[in-house]
Amino acid sequence: MQALTLSLAWLAGTALGTLFYGGLWWTVRAITGAARGALYLFGSLLLRMGVSALGFYLVAGGQWQRMLVCLLGFLMARAAVLYLSAASARKEGRHAPKS
Repeated sequence: MQALTLSLAWLAGTALGTLFYGGLWWTVRAITGAARGALYLFGSLLLRMGVSALGFYLVAGGQWQRMLVCLLGFLMARAAVLYLSAASARKEGRHAPKS
């Protein structure tokens, strides 16, 4: 039963991380043409942080083991979004110059 609970916590962390970092990626791409980019970025930050904090709180349920596994899924989603965004930038030919 605990393995199932921890697996669900990991899955929830992965979903939260995908929402957080995917939302960040989408926001950064969207603000390039926005008139009020800073306001848009700040609003996105508040929304992403609020959803993530609430998700971690609900998933943890007062148990540090669930919180840790959820954080692991969150960080793994970060790595996946970074990989996908880099692949997308290479495909589109947009990337930062090498120093």
